[in-house]
Amino acid sequence: MLVTGSSRGLGRSLAAALARNGARLVVHGRDAAAVEDARSEMSELSGRQAQSLIFDVTDPEAVRRGVEELNATVGVPDILVNNAGVQRRAPFAEFSIDEWDDLVAANLSGPFYVARFVAAGMISRGSGKIINIASVQSLLARQTIAPYSATKGGIVQLTKGMAADLARYDIQVNALSPGYFATEMNRNLVDDPEFSGWLTKRTPAGRWGDFSELDGALLFLASKASSFVNRQNIFVDGGMTAVV
Repeated sequence: MLVTGSSRGLGRSLAAALARNGARLVVHGRDAAAVEDARSEMSELSGRQAQSLIFDVTDPEAVRRGVEELNATVGVPDILVNNAGVQRRAPFAEFSIDEWDDLVAANLSGPFYVARFVAAGMISRGSGKIINIASVQSLLARQTIAPYSATKGGIVQLTKGMAADLARYDIQVNALSPGYFATEMNRNLVDDPEFSGWLTKRTPAGRWGDFSELDGALLFLASKASSFVNRQNIFVDGGMTAVV
């Protein structure tokens, strides 16, 4: 199974959950040293030799070559977790065009490219699972991250469209939307007392999420238990999207 952006942060945590449950992991990233470090950890956790794959998800030709290499050496993955992404923050009227382009390329075009090439092999085999990592920001908005919210909303719609096209081939496509978890991407928010105070009041659970609390939903979507579950967006957010 391939987890994009799994050399660090949220992607590494998701990969570790799968590895602890015996998955044969393909660790992906752009930094060779970070990928190798994660690959070694996943091999130890799963008791199976994990593989590594290095390419930039925003480069469609690099994605094509990477997936071809994967198919040739390991085989078509049973499961794809589309996790790789970035965050940029700025007031809307000051948001640079370059940063908008970066966000769309990494958070929306990248998952499309990877899924597009992986799905071709899944179609030929007649089975597969694709889990797109979205966000509570696919449903909610907050100041300074309008473009990020737009990309995550796009991921949810892409998930629906993919499910409509791919379900006939016994391929389930679903989204997993984390709430606020302490990741490398949002370290500045975790360390900001004012923001953390707002978050604990805004979230019914009254706290940041722990990475391990994503494991159950991830494993459900990756297992046969979800064989008739398609185009869903599962929120793991401590109840944040349930209240105003």
